[in-house]
Amino acid sequence: MDNKYRINHLRELEAESIFVIREVVAQFENPCMLFSGGKDSIIMFHLARKAFWPARVPFSLMHIDTGHNFQETLDFRDKLMKDTETKLIVRYVQDSIDQGKVTDETGVNASRNILQTTTLLDGIEAMKFDCAMGGGRRDEEKARAKERFFSHRDEFGQWDPKNQRPELWNIFNGKKHMGEHFRVFPISNWTEMDVWQYIMLENIAIPNLYFSHEREVVERDGTILAAGEFVELKEGEIPVKRIIRFRTIGDMTCTGAVASEANSLEEIIEEVASTRITERGGRYDDKRSEAAMEDRKKDGYF
Repeated sequence: MDNKYRINHLRELEAESIFVIREVVAQFENPCMLFSGGKDSIIMFHLARKAFWPARVPFSLMHIDTGHNFQETLDFRDKLMKDTETKLIVRYVQDSIDQGKVTDETGVNASRNILQTTTLLDGIEAMKFDCAMGGGRRDEEKARAKERFFSHRDEFGQWDPKNQRPELWNIFNGKKHMGEHFRVFPISNWTEMDVWQYIMLENIAIPNLYFSHEREVVERDGTILAAGEFVELKEGEIPVKRIIRFRTIGDMTCTGAVASEANSLEEIIEEVASTRITERGGRYDDKRSEAAMEDRKKDGYF
C-alpha cells in the first residue's frame, strides 16, 4: 500500500472514531469506556484523548477484572491511568463469585470469561452508566461483524442481533427507555492491520506481551496457553519454554499465543499481513461452540 494512501486511510478511520466518541458524549448522560489494557482499548482511549484535547476525557473508564489477567497487562493499565490522570473503575469477577451471583468453573478447561457478563452488567447498573464504549472490531469474529456502531441493549442488558437500528450517513440513534443502555464501538471499521499501523504512526505504547518473548507454555488442542497459576494442567502436559507473542490479550486461561519472533512494530505488521488466521483464532473460549461469542453477546457480554 502506498504510504500516503495508508496514512490518509488511517486518518479517515481516526476521524470517524473521534466523531463516534463525541456523539456518545453528546447523546448520553453518563457514558463510560471499557478498558482492558489490550491494544484495541488502548487505541480507543488514545482516540478519546484526542477527541477532547486539551481537556481530560469527560467520562470514566471501567475494567472488568477476571482475576486471571496477565500481570504485565495490569501494570501497564495502572501506569497509563496514573500518567494520564484518568479515573479507572475496576469491577472484580471474584466479587460476583463471593456474592453467589456466579459459580467459578472448575477443571482443566475452566475459564472466567463467561462470568464477566454478570460483573459487567452489575457494574453498569451500579454506576448508572447509560452507555459503555468498547473496542470491538468487525473483523475479529463473525458475531461482532453483525454489530452496529450503536448497539442497543434492553433492560436486562441483552443484545438482539435481529433488532438493530439503521445507521445511514452516520446518523446514530441513542434513544432508549429507562433501564436500557447502549454499547458503542468506535473502532468498528478498523482491522487488525489498521490498529498496528496506527500504533506505529502515533507511536503508542503497548504492553510488552505483544512482542516476542520467551515464556513457559503448553499447547492444548492447537492453542498455545501461557503456563501459570491460573492454567490447570492436564495429565501428561509439561510446560516448555518457547518464543511466542500474543496477538490479543485477555484472561490467561483462554488467551492463545502464537509462535513468533516479531520483536518490533514493523515485524508485527509484516507478520499480520502474511497470516490467514484471525487474531481471535487462538482464543480457547471461542472454540467452545460455533456460536460461543454470539451467545455471550446476547446475554450481555462485551
